[in-house]
Amino acid sequence: MNANDNKKDSKKSAKTSVKKAPQVGVIMGSDSDLPIMREAVEALRGFGVAVELAVVSAHRTPERMVEYAKSARARGLKVIIAGAGGAAHRPGLGASLTSLPVIGVPIKSSNSIDGWDSVLSILQMPAGIPVATVALNGARNAGILAAAILGSSDAKLARRLDDYKEELKEKVRLMNEGLA
Repeated sequence: MNANDNKKDSKKSAKTSVKKAPQVGVIMGSDSDLPIMREAVEALRGFGVAVELAVVSAHRTPERMVEYAKSARARGLKVIIAGAGGAAHRPGLGASLTSLPVIGVPIKSSNSIDGWDSVLSILQMPAGIPVATVALNGARNAGILAAAILGSSDAKLARRLDDYKEELKEKVRLMNEGLA
């Protein structure tokens, strides 16, 4: 191997190690929500979607919440996934501050009434401020939904989602074989 080969290899490495700009922001009120919200991150990364993850409290850091939502589009985000327990203001507040799609993940937290307060707080948004809502602790589905939103204008991502659906079908087929 000569010096030119080394230069080519280092250029190739530099290109492959460049991080993609995040397309989806995944936010939560506290790091205690991370075990749930990590599922959204893992789903998105599994589809090759770059993610940013942040603690953004609607109550303890309201200015940060406003800045996060208002600057999201300019920073390149295309979807926000907001996990919230208890009164669950984060998804609705975020949706009121940006025109990006916001997906709410109700979280059964320590200050929650079996999670129902979070579910209803996110579901019952007033007309004009929609928030897509997934099941209680359903962050994985939020990640898949965010990928589907992005896939509506990204053919490669749409193919990865189609492949994923085929994998689900195959899993069910194998389950049925195991029943015999």
